[in-house]
Amino acid sequence: MIRDIQERILALKKEKDALILAHSYQGREIIEVADFTGDSFQLSVMASKAKNPVVIMCGVRFMAETVKILSPEKTVYLANPIAGCPMAEQMDKELISAVKESLPGYTVVAYINTTAELKTVCDVCVTSSSAVKIVKKIDNDKILFLPDCNLGHYVAQQVPEKEIKLLQGGCPVHAAVTKQDVEIAKAAHPDAILLVHPECIPEVVAMADYVGSTSGIMEYAKKSDAKEFIIGTEMSITEHLQYECPDKKFYYLSKKILCPNMKATTLIDVLNCLEGTGGEVIELSEDVIRDARKCIDRMIELG
Repeated sequence: MIRDIQERILALKKEKDALILAHSYQGREIIEVADFTGDSFQLSVMASKAKNPVVIMCGVRFMAETVKILSPEKTVYLANPIAGCPMAEQMDKELISAVKESLPGYTVVAYINTTAELKTVCDVCVTSSSAVKIVKKIDNDKILFLPDCNLGHYVAQQVPEKEIKLLQGGCPVHAAVTKQDVEIAKAAHPDAILLVHPECIPEVVAMADYVGSTSGIMEYAKKSDAKEFIIGTEMSITEHLQYECPDKKFYYLSKKILCPNMKATTLIDVLNCLEGTGGEVIELSEDVIRDARKCIDRMIELG
């Protein structure tokens, strides 16, 4: 049944010259029909370089918006319209505009996990892999980092020479993991190396052997000589690594790290997009695309 749906998707994808993007947190059955898999910004760049006029994002809304910002001439679908990101929805343009007025002289750094509209009032975007490097390069010692206070705290520790103000936002899935969860996982797997995403709370990050983005975690695990790993990010990554490195063992840090929004997209959603009966076309005004693109271009320039 699953294979039949996958074969139908692959045939329609070719017929309609569509590009399928799958974030790394997607299920294996979707990864298998995707043209590209990776982190959100990485996927947006790949889409901008491809010739396909139609792009289907298997991920969450802000990711599809970023694809549209970088490829305004393409028709971009969000495979499942209800797939949002709680962190991206925590702060809006009006709130941050008011905060900016109260903090004159601060450079506003926005995590890529923000809406297109919010990006229009920010100075530079960052990804979890580029945040430290870019903040170091910014020609200003006063930084307002949003929305993720946990990633922001990690950046502040790596760049102590700068004054970094944080707002109370973040990923509720990663933030749910506790120090006790780490202690339990380490006791169960004493020989395993702990790899953690910086969206986790500082107490968890401090206990990690390696801290990095989703792609960074995967790359580290693949290249490491170690044979056992505790994976401190969305549970799909543990599954994908086990497929790709069958000679190694991978363990969940916690069953809490399951993103329901990433799991909302199904093969049927992708099929419906290709058949013209589902998905949502991402529509952004020219003004939003132009202004949001500025902080992304600044990230590319600095990164």
